Amino acid sequence: MLFFLDLHLPSHLHLLSYDRHGPRSGSGEKKALQLHGTKMIHSLAAAMSNQLQNTSSLSTAGTWNLLDVRNSSPVLTAELRPIPVSPWDIALCVTGTLISCENAIVIAILFYTPTLRAPMFILIGSLAFADLLAGLGLILNFVFIYMLDTEFVTLISVGLLIAAFSASVLNILAITVDRYLSLYNALTYHSERMVTFTYVMVVLIWLVCIILGLLPVLGWNCLRDEASCSICRPVTKNNAVVLAVTFLLVFALMMQLYLQICKIAFRHAQQIAVQHQFMAISTTKGVSTLSVILCTFAACWMPFAMYSIVADSSYPMIYTYATVLPATCNSVINPIIYAYRNPDIQKSLWLACCGCVPSNFSLRPRTSSDV
Repeated sequence: MLFFLDLHLPSHLHLLSYDRHGPRSGSGEKKALQLHGTKMIHSLAAAMSNQLQNTSSLSTAGTWNLLDVRNSSPVLTAELRPIPVSPWDIALCVTGTLISCENAIVIAILFYTPTLRAPMFILIGSLAFADLLAGLGLILNFVFIYMLDTEFVTLISVGLLIAAFSASVLNILAITVDRYLSLYNALTYHSERMVTFTYVMVVLIWLVCIILGLLPVLGWNCLRDEASCSICRPVTKNNAVVLAVTFLLVFALMMQLYLQICKIAFRHAQQIAVQHQFMAISTTKGVSTLSVILCTFAACWMPFAMYSIVADSSYPMIYTYATVLPATCNSVINPIIYAYRNPDIQKSLWLACCGCVPSNFSLRPRTSSDV
């Protein structure tokens, strides 16, 4: 009986056997045949061992690849792990949302009320627009930090915040100048020349602020030199110092103008007042208003300005947040001080919300002694 054992091996390893009833051979042939059969069995065992080793090596390689993938997954998981959100960033985002809502209402009132076109309302509208951009910039900055953190997006976000907050500060200065001129040149304040001057002042403010906002995008940043960064990356230390010193000069000019406003207000009150009691109440109220405006402005911006001068990027971030947050709160207070206290805007707001004006609401014309 003839049979083959095929293990997909070379042909010389196929085992050939004869039935026991086949032709008999001599003892020498038997020994030779046995020796040949033994060699063939050893060769077969060696071939099978090699095949098992190859299979084992393939399996081992597959196992190592799997282990490599498993070992690499924690790295990927760490890269994709969500960034922990800072409570300070949440506070800034909430502040930005409040700023945007407040100033959007002011802009809507000024836009849909044709009677609010005096120079004072033009400046209030410009201030509200600057603060609106500042609020939107804070919201976008939060989104960009935690969802789309790239260099270009960072530069755009920082440029928007610089332009918006610079415009806010300069518009406050412009409102101070407008109040001074309304008292110093009370007779010509409502002339066409004053309206033109106001528009020119607003255009110059926004041109300067747009240029300041474009500086980081145009290369004035510290992304390539971390050692030169200020407390607000990627603004350089030198640029931050220049902006802070400029703010201090603006604040000093505002104080000087408000001091002159107080002098003029006292003099006008003495000239036009019929009753001394009215003069005292009106003038005292105006001085109190000026004190609140200046103190609020200084309390919000002075810590950040001074810290920008003395500190750099190596200082703890908590100090930066602690000074930035009050500065942003100034844009929350601005609509209350400059817009919602105005009787004309209050009347428009009542009409827009309720369709009527309360019976106890008095719309007294603004005089030169009002501050």
